[in-house]
Amino acid sequence: MGSTTQQVGTASVPRLVTVGETMVMITPAHGESLATAEDLLLHIGGAESNVATHAAALGLSSAWVSAVGDDVLGRRVRHEVERRGVDVGWVTVDPQAPTGVYFKDPGNGVLYYRSGSAASCMAASSVERVPLEQAEAVHISGITPALSPSCAELIDSIVDRVSASAAVLSFDVNHRAPLWKKDPAAPALLAIAQRADLVFVGLDEAESLWGCLTPADVRMLLPEPHRLVVKDGAVGATEFERRADGDDRVTFVPAIPTEVVEPVGAGDAFAAGYLTALLNGADSAARLLAGHERAHLVLLSPSDFVLETPR
Repeated sequence: MGSTTQQVGTASVPRLVTVGETMVMITPAHGESLATAEDLLLHIGGAESNVATHAAALGLSSAWVSAVGDDVLGRRVRHEVERRGVDVGWVTVDPQAPTGVYFKDPGNGVLYYRSGSAASCMAASSVERVPLEQAEAVHISGITPALSPSCAELIDSIVDRVSASAAVLSFDVNHRAPLWKKDPAAPALLAIAQRADLVFVGLDEAESLWGCLTPADVRMLLPEPHRLVVKDGAVGATEFERRADGDDRVTFVPAIPTEVVEPVGAGDAFAAGYLTALLNGADSAARLLAGHERAHLVLLSPSDFVLETPR
């Protein structure tokens, strides 16, 4: 496959479209705890824009669809994503809601301040004019449906539309337990995964959500996706790909040994590396290796992205 965008009317549709919230991210400059850090960095972070950013850096035309507040933080978010080579033409500005913020506390996870954010107010109508069906792949994550009932409806709409098209529906389970305050996460995330063409899930997530102990257990639970990628941290990743005869081709590629600075964001980098390789026609082993290579770079950094100029 080439790297050119498809044309719909007069608008160019990037090969990869991602949908989800991006926030301003504040993180210690040197990877230490927030409790003792003196120097802080202000970046941006969000699973879906991370995927689009990494894919763009790898040469794949990508778009990020979301909403930001009519504030300086929202302008900064939109500018930063665009500066990294991602199409932000379908990002809307909500004058009634703020842009979300979160803090990274290395070794202790993250602190979210996103309740009532502009992105959490998104709904199915937010993507009515986005030509999702014309992309080669549409990527969503399990974070979005946890943000609000309207965001859950947004994801349902995206799944319905993309499932009825030739585009690949890519879904990263991305279970964030603190976000699921009312509705149980396990059945909701399973229902989305069952309708996706490609699913990414960590083995630890699959165990906490569904009691799966091995990659094979996850495949038994999720036979529907054409491709299922189960990531097992520093061990490696396993891809299950349904062949023409109905059986699976199973491929395992070990992770790249890494002295981890901060793990948050590595899963998004993996997904981007894998998706870029997939859309460029790479085989199973090459797809998994591409995911590991991109994740390795992020694991070495306190940020969610790799400091480089997109090609």
